[in-house]
Order: sequence, then structure tokens, then C-alpha cells
Amino acid sequence: MEDDLVSEEDILLWSEKDFHDAVKRNDTGRMQELVRRGVNVQAKNKLGRKALHWAAGAGHEPALRLLLEHDRDVDDKDTFGMNALLLASWFGHLKILQILVSSGAKLSCENKDGLSMLHCAAQRGHIRVLEFIMEDLEDTCLDTVDKSGKTALHLAAEHGQLQVVEFLIGLGCTHGLKDEDENTAMHLAAKGGHTEILQKIMETGVDIDGRNIDGLTALHMAADGGHYECVKLLLESGCDVNARTNRNMNALHYVAQRGFDKEAGLLLNAGISIDAVDNQHVTALHSAVSNNHSEVVRRLIDAECDLDVPDSRLQTALHIAAEHGLQDLAEMMLISGVNLNLTDKQGKTCLEVAARGNHVILVDMIIKADRFYKWEKEQVGSEQDCWAGRPLSFKQDHQPETQHLRSVLWSLATKHLCRGEWKILAQHWGFSNAHIRAIEQQWTGMKSFKEHGHRMLLIWLHGVATAGENPVKGLYEGLVEISRTDLAESIRQKANTEPSAPKMCSAM
Repeated sequence: MEDDLVSEEDILLWSEKDFHDAVKRNDTGRMQELVRRGVNVQAKNKLGRKALHWAAGAGHEPALRLLLEHDRDVDDKDTFGMNALLLASWFGHLKILQILVSSGAKLSCENKDGLSMLHCAAQRGHIRVLEFIMEDLEDTCLDTVDKSGKTALHLAAEHGQLQVVEFLIGLGCTHGLKDEDENTAMHLAAKGGHTEILQKIMETGVDIDGRNIDGLTALHMAADGGHYECVKLLLESGCDVNARTNRNMNALHYVAQRGFDKEAGLLLNAGISIDAVDNQHVTALHSAVSNNHSEVVRRLIDAECDLDVPDSRLQTALHIAAEHGLQDLAEMMLISGVNLNLTDKQGKTCLEVAARGNHVILVDMIIKADRFYKWEKEQVGSEQDCWAGRPLSFKQDHQPETQHLRSVLWSLATKHLCRGEWKILAQHWGFSNAHIRAIEQQWTGMKSFKEHGHRMLLIWLHGVATAGENPVKGLYEGLVEISRTDLAESIRQKANTEPSAPKMCSAM
């Protein structure tokens, strides 16, 4: 076989690649054979790695000793700045490290990120290597930093190396040093969800509410990562639950944004400000709705958050739900009670926003809610039975109990009501002009009035059922009022054709 390049993408000859592979296998026999043939033992691949790198990284002592007889450039680095000494530290090969040190390897070496032997071993959790570095090598500083300002303690905390953290703290490292982003090791432990490490660092007496460059505390980071146990530990340790970042966000903003409902529960129980607004005047509820996190929305509503807070666009959480057609979230808020008259920066109510977005079901839900609120207000002090205790929903009615009556309403709207009559009927039943405009927003052709009339009738039926009134009687009286007496009698007969059809519909 000719000793050409392995491929156009590689820079090794076939013999050199064969030699590298032999080192990776710790095959000293093949290595010696290739050395006798004159192979270049210092040949590097396209990543700048030579045979010595492979032996050190793999922990192959026989291969390493053979290589050192022919290659004394032990400090050569690959394109990442990793030499044999750093690779041995990274992969935790203590014996290899000792051999390289004895061979004169440079102890103060660093890779392109500024990682030293100490950093490599700490990040990877190699205690025996760390013990050797600290006990047998001279002039090793525990608090030396990499190019991002991280010490060995930072790296161990960030990567969940509990044993290393305990080792470094025991040696007396500085606990509260900050990296270039002003994160302490405590910040990084909280960010990674490493509860035991967080506990260990907190025991050193560091500032539990210390902030990084963005104003985040450990609580913010634990909340952002959804790390329940870390959040719990920090709250139990007395951290400031209402601490704000540079963007004026508290921890509740983060869990709402991410959808972490259990963590939200912890924060709410700890007394966090539920209606706090950030720099964009966004509350946790805005964030939870924007990201469609229903469980968090439920928790916030149950905790009695303010549903009517406007953000910088003057949008309430319901405006956002209306804009995106989020029916389930909208219904939670509608059932809890919201101000439907609030307008955004464009002067639009949530009803108009839903209509503009062609979210037909949501439009009908909001109209149902608006009519319900007005009816409920009228019942204050009334002797009439209140709706309280009965299930309430503003979604479409699919109950079998109302199926016959709904089919009658469909027939009325599509076959009997003339153009414009549904509007007169709607006005008689107290539908506002805004309600009618929202229903009409969905225009599908010259016969759209049939669909509009049907939707109006179903919305009306919802209100009648909620009030516990007789829908057949109400329909008859309404048709008579708009001078359709003939139609009123016909519809009443149809509505009463099913003997089992209830005259008093249950709440929908």
C-alpha cells in the first residue's frame, strides 16, 4: 500500500494514521514495528493531535512510555490548546500525569479557555488527581481563574462535583469569588440544580442574596431552571423571595415563563409578590398566559392574582389569550371575573382582539361572560336563586340535554330568520352593539347572517340556562316581540315535540 494521505479531509499519511490507531489500542507491538519503518511519531491530525495526546487521554501507560522514548515534546498542544498533561487531568489518569510531570511537562500550562490542570480535574471530578496536584506539585493556587473568571470551585459547583467542592472548601479556597458574569459558585450550583452543593456552599457563610451582573440571585437561577429542591432550600434558608433583577423580574416571573407550577407553588407559599411587574410591566400571569402554561395560570388565579393588570402595550392577560386564541386559559380568567371593558394601546377590548383574530369560539365565550357578569350584578339582593354552586362554563354546549333545543335553534337561524332579524332579536335580548359587531366580524359570504344568527341564539341559550329560565318561553316571547308570531308558534311546537326535552336547561 502506498503511503498517501488518508483522505482529502485528513493530513495524515496511512502509516501515521495506523500509528495513531495503534496508540489508541495501546498496541505497543504495532507501534514498535511502525517506528522501525520510520513513521513520524510526532505527526498531527487536522485537530493538531499527535500520538502522545491519544496515549495520555486514554490512560495507556505502556504506549506513553514507548512514545516518550521517541517524542520529548510533551507540551505540544492541539487546536483546543490541550496538551498531554491537560488531557491526563481531564480524563483523570493519575499515573499518566505523574509520568508526564517526571518527564518535565510544563505545570503552568492552560488550554484556549484558560483551563489549567486544576480546572480540568475539578470540572471532571477527579479527586485523586486533585490531591496529587495540591499535595505534590508546587505553586498551585486554589483560586486561579480561567478566561471566563471561573475558579476550580466555580467549575466543580457548575458541573455537580460534590466531592470536589468539599475537597476545595476543606483546602480553604475563597468561597465568594465572582466570574466575569459576577456569578459565585453558589449561583452556578443553583443554576445547575445541584442541591447538596448549594447547601455546602451556603454553609460557608456566603451572601445568599448576592447578585450577578444581571442582578440575578441564586433563587432566580434555581427558579429559571425549575430546580424545586434548590428553590425550597433557598427559601428555607431565608433568602429574599422578592429580590428583583436588573429587568425588575422576581423569581415568580421565571417559573411562570418556564411553566414550573410546583416551584410557583413554593414561591407563592413563601409570600412572593404575585402582581409584581417587570420593566415591560409584565406580571407572572402575563408570562404564563403568553407561554400557554395552564397549570401556572391556575395557581396564580387560585392565589387571587390581579387579572386586570395591563402590560406596556396595555394588554391584560385576557387580551393575550384572546390574541392567540387560548380558550382554556381565557375561560379560567373569565370564570374568575375580569374587566372586559379594558382596552389596549390600539383601543381594542379583548372581545375586539378575539374577533380581529377570527377566534370565533373565544368571541362567543367572551360575550357569554359579559352577559353573565351583567346578569350576576342584577341578582345582587334578589330573592331569585343564585347560580353559585352550579358548574359554570363559557365554552360551546355539547350536553345531550340541550341537543334537541339546539337543533331547533339551528333550524330557526338557517331556515326561518330573515336577514337582519337576528340582530333585532339580539337587541331585544340585551346584546350590545359591540357584541353584534364581534359576531359579524366573521364574514363568509352573502349567507353569513345565518351563521351569525345561530351563534347569537346559542349565546342567548347559555344565558337563559345559567339564569335557570324556561328557554322555550323566552324564545316564543322574543319572536313575538319582533313581530314573528307565526314563527313563534311553529318554533314552540317544534321545541316541545320531544317529550323528554327539558324546559329548564342546566347551566352550560
